[in-house]
Amino acid sequence: MSFLGIDLGTGSLKAAIVDEHGREQAVASVGYALDTPHAGWAETPVQTWWRALCEAMARLPEGLRHEVQAIGFSGQMHGVVLIDAAGEAVRPAMLWPDTRALDLLDAWPEPQPNPVAPGMAGPLLRWIVLHEPEVARRTRWALQPKDWLRVALGGAVATDPSDACATALADPAGVWDGALLERLHIPREWFAPLAPSYAAGGVLSESAARALGLRAGIVLATGAADTPCAALGSGLVHDGDALLTTGTGGQIVVLAEHEPAAEKGLHRYRAASDHWYRMAAMQNVGIALERARGWLSYEWADAYRDAFGDAFGDAFGDEAGRVANDHANLTFLPYLTGERTPWLNPQARGGWLGLALDHTRGAMMRAAFEGVAFSLRAGLDAIRASGATVVALKLAGGGSVDARWRQLLADALNVELHAVDCPNAAPRGAAMLGGLASGHWRADDLAALAPGTTRVAGPQGDAALEARYARFLDLYGRVETWFGGGDTTPR
Repeated sequence: MSFLGIDLGTGSLKAAIVDEHGREQAVASVGYALDTPHAGWAETPVQTWWRALCEAMARLPEGLRHEVQAIGFSGQMHGVVLIDAAGEAVRPAMLWPDTRALDLLDAWPEPQPNPVAPGMAGPLLRWIVLHEPEVARRTRWALQPKDWLRVALGGAVATDPSDACATALADPAGVWDGALLERLHIPREWFAPLAPSYAAGGVLSESAARALGLRAGIVLATGAADTPCAALGSGLVHDGDALLTTGTGGQIVVLAEHEPAAEKGLHRYRAASDHWYRMAAMQNVGIALERARGWLSYEWADAYRDAFGDAFGDAFGDEAGRVANDHANLTFLPYLTGERTPWLNPQARGGWLGLALDHTRGAMMRAAFEGVAFSLRAGLDAIRASGATVVALKLAGGGSVDARWRQLLADALNVELHAVDCPNAAPRGAAMLGGLASGHWRADDLAALAPGTTRVAGPQGDAALEARYARFLDLYGRVETWFGGGDTTPR
């Protein structure tokens, strides 16, 4: 007996099969690129997702596929897929990095229950109503990405609170805000009814079963957004459990038994279980490091070696010590795509300040790593200011495996880091939802299914790093008005 989890991400689709004890048996991933037909747009045709799913499933062992009893879904948050009454997409999906609706955000005046970004479903749908009336006329349902996938597999038209509450069109519990939809002239009938993430949401159709090499009629869970699925797959089950994920962006998630108070710059969303979570969402982690690496013409191995030297920790090697001294007054702001937590400034921008003629590429790259770590620290500080005590973080995500990077994160964030023994947390969480929807597991079983963790780094009390973090905050405060927008409240 096994369960399939499908994680529909921004740049790739992952499919993972876990056994009846929650252990991963096989995983396959297929990547794809975002389309940018105009500056600031971010789209993907749903056919791209379907081809990726079929390819990923073909890579999984046939015997394991035949044992799958249920399917759960995880999906990138905020974007939207418009389909007609026949279930066909009427245009490419619009996704969270999209900024076309930036000028429409004043339709969400402060205070809001959660921060509103231009790539959320609300602003994007407002843009559709204003600029693509023929598309609006043909639309029957406005679905979240993972909900489109479930419907394409034969499932019910539905969504769950973890996705609905992140659209900027629902209250914090995920209930659609009819008055807001009416004010924005977005049809209320576009929005799917709500169901728990772990509820059954239909069964796999004959045609989809043939395409994927699965048995028809198996249960489809409603599913959840990728961040709560990753939290579930990583073993966050108790109040106060915390997770750091690093990839293109970064998220710090702290589970809460009850609804957290609203805090400017932080998200408070529904979890895949009946919990809530606080979230700091930072947009510029891997994407900023990748771009800095490209600007400096590095391979990743060279970038790490030149930025950190051959040794990292209490006793730096000569090269690492030289780099650390060289960049002491060099600061990198990583905000290449704007920023959410804590600044709420989609117009924020980045770069190096403090460059001198004798700075090396290694010094610049080291400052880039620190700048990204400091942006994560600013998000964590916002969570701490909201009343959550965070002294340890579970660590997940493809960008978190290098020991030197982990140590820098532990020092910058002032936390212990515990790597989760689960490289594919989001699809694992989705598979667990499938097991819950089919009745194999109950909510009481989730704690026992948590994967193991390994302590990989702890803070070393680096006073010089703390001073550079203070410099980082001061620099952002000084240049924020250059870019417009943002929260200019004194800090």
